[in-house]
Amino acid sequence: MGYYPLYHRHGSRNLTCSGSLDRKVCSRGFTLIEIMMVVAIIGTLSGIAMPSYLKYREKATIAQCIAEISIIAKTISVYEIDNYELPDSLNDLSISSFIDPWGNPYQYLRIDDGGNKKKKGKKKKPRKDHFLVPINSDYDLYSMGKDGKSKAPFTAKDSRDDIVRANNGGFLGSVSDY
Repeated sequence: MGYYPLYHRHGSRNLTCSGSLDRKVCSRGFTLIEIMMVVAIIGTLSGIAMPSYLKYREKATIAQCIAEISIIAKTISVYEIDNYELPDSLNDLSISSFIDPWGNPYQYLRIDDGGNKKKKGKKKKPRKDHFLVPINSDYDLYSMGKDGKSKAPFTAKDSRDDIVRANNGGFLGSVSDY
């Protein structure tokens, strides 16, 4: 039997022989450099993939919000057909939840008050486009978006991420796309 050093190269891998001179007892292993290279490659790939994943997730959340606004708008239409007027608030509808994907309540404003000018409470302003023209003539329905803030004109910074129903239902989407 010949003499074998404790560490000797076999191809691209090191053979580690823990004090044994018998070649059958030797085991194959990775060096610290090889492990660090694998970790660096995985880190780089995840660094490249993460922004794409987050962008995809944000688009999916916006699509979910648009779908929910569409459902609420259809429920409002059914209510209007049954009762010959728009609901005063979303609480008049038979929908269990009025929370958007970001955890904020959906906002509803009946623009035509049905001749009832004596309603009490805080007066909301109708939403307005970039030219400060009201975007709806019947009612406003929107989500305040990811930041949970909103102002009546679309030109306000707090309104840029809002998801809105505009043109009396002809547009559903982000204020930045309107």
